[in-house]
Amino acid sequence: MQKIPFTKEGLSKLRKDQEQLIEKRKETVKSLSRAREMGDLSENGLYKAARSELADIDRALRKIKYFLSNSFAINNILNNSVGLGSKIILETKGETKEFEIVGDFEADPKQGKISQNSPLGKELMNKKVNQTIEIISPNKNKTVYKIIKIS
Repeated sequence: MQKIPFTKEGLSKLRKDQEQLIEKRKETVKSLSRAREMGDLSENGLYKAARSELADIDRALRKIKYFLSNSFAINNILNNSVGLGSKIILETKGETKEFEIVGDFEADPKQGKISQNSPLGKELMNKKVNQTIEIISPNKNKTVYKIIKIS
């Protein structure tokens, strides 16, 4: 099985999410127990809702457990080129944009975290400051990015 790359911050967030879900699970189990005491379970909406919430929490906990047991923290050694864990500033059309290169499961484009396997991420890997890359979108628009800073 191939290990899943995460940044140190990403792994820390997973552990924090796991702790929060464990606490939430305890409360949900209490709600389920109270609903069970109300009698007829076939018509008890509170019981069904609590059971469904518990299933969602357990599913999320299994997913986090899988990620934590099959992942590794990216130890990005700065060699002045873009790699996993790099934070980069790009310039395009007179604007600057900031991105962080992360593993697939940690990617969140809205927060500027892009996967190393995304079109932009693939092009950026192993590039250095002042190099330019071209990305051609599916509708054939070409965007040129210049790497301003890597940290």
